[in-house]
Amino acid sequence: MFVAETPTAAELEGFSGDPATEPIRIYLGLEVADSAETRAVLALEEMQRTGAFDREVLVLVAPTGSGWIDPYAIEPLEYMDNGDTAAVAVQYSYLASWMVMIRNQDLATDASRALYRVVSQRLAEEPESTRPKLVPYGESLGAFGWERTFDDLTDVTGGADGALWVGPPRVNPIWREMVAARDPGSPLWRPVFEGGETVRFGPDRESLLAPDGAWSHPRIVYLQHASDPITWLGLDVITERPAWLDPPRGPDVSLHMPYLPVVTYLQMAVDLAMGTNAPIGHGHKFGPAQADAWSLIIPPSGWTSADTDALLAHIEQ
Repeated sequence: MFVAETPTAAELEGFSGDPATEPIRIYLGLEVADSAETRAVLALEEMQRTGAFDREVLVLVAPTGSGWIDPYAIEPLEYMDNGDTAAVAVQYSYLASWMVMIRNQDLATDASRALYRVVSQRLAEEPESTRPKLVPYGESLGAFGWERTFDDLTDVTGGADGALWVGPPRVNPIWREMVAARDPGSPLWRPVFEGGETVRFGPDRESLLAPDGAWSHPRIVYLQHASDPITWLGLDVITERPAWLDPPRGPDVSLHMPYLPVVTYLQMAVDLAMGTNAPIGHGHKFGPAQADAWSLIIPPSGWTSADTDALLAHIEQ
């Protein structure tokens, strides 16, 4: 579906009013090769065949554990850039993300790391003036795989022109470090790290713009909900009251929710299995908010908040 649902040039022109290019989307399934390295090489060959390196923006997509990619993940960016984009995804499993996390979480990391390596090497051959902007995207376990591809935040900003990581699992190593070191007064569910200079967290445009300080480039966004059990569930909840229950609570966490040892953990475990059935904007459902994130991470020249509003109205139809 990821490739089949690519917007056409005519659809993009209908929104922008300008001549558009049909976006490039590439998806490598799990069965095309036996290893992450070989699948990455095949993806690179397809990128070269289709002219992906001639586009303005190049998105490396890490799917969820089952290989699924949110329909809202890349489409907003394609509309923003009038089709001058290429997105490539490589499947690493067919199981639900939580099953991959338990059985072999290295599958996600190996896939992202292999793809990033071959694409970065190829980009180094391009003149810097014409090189596409490189942006990693991952949701859920895909975000986890991307984080483990990099050593730390400096490594991310040194190799990419931005990043969008959606619904990060609590085990994400870079995310955990930043949340633990968040600025005083910022809540666990919407942390501010180093004044928001490079990284911002939140569910929508308003929250991403909330920190007062300047936001430099490249920009990294974590889209996350206070009610997402994938982001907040951990074994410590069995015996310890989680900080996301402290005031002020997130806007979609009930003020009447108590903490009960063991019981709260079991409730969250059930919610984790049902998180993708929540309404968009809650739990593990992000939908059009990804357009808000893209418009802040890597907007085309002259793009305005009014343009984002128009885009949101368009894609929500």
